[in-house]
Amino acid sequence: MGISTIRYGLVVNLLEIGRIKFEDYEVENIRPLVTSSPPLAWLIARMGEKNVARLLGVTEIVVGSLIGAKPFAPRASALGSFAAVGMFATTLSFLATTREAWQETRGEPKLSLTGQFLVKDVVLLGASLLTAADALRAAERRRLGT
Repeated sequence: MGISTIRYGLVVNLLEIGRIKFEDYEVENIRPLVTSSPPLAWLIARMGEKNVARLLGVTEIVVGSLIGAKPFAPRASALGSFAAVGMFATTLSFLATTREAWQETRGEPKLSLTGQFLVKDVVLLGASLLTAADALRAAERRRLGT
């Protein structure tokens, strides 16, 4: 029951986070994160902020859908989980590239609200690794006919 909760909690998170990437307020919310990220800043220069947000949204929706497909397509689910690992590793890199993630005026650096929002992706990264392993086990069982 725990792995199913993790899997479908991850799916709901990705689908909802992907859906809101089509809203103007979310384009504003992610601006400091994506513009300060070297891998994404060049994409914004070429495509514009709204289009990059929509691309991220579509990616999140596809990845969430793939993860949720485990009962009938475990290999696709594993692929979605590994894609989520890459996404969450990327968003965790924003802790290093986004100045707004830290409150430097309080002595040693402490997480700001933005940093607190980002650090939850450690849990989502772990959930992605667990769902990938679970899907791969299911694919192997299916292959062996057990």
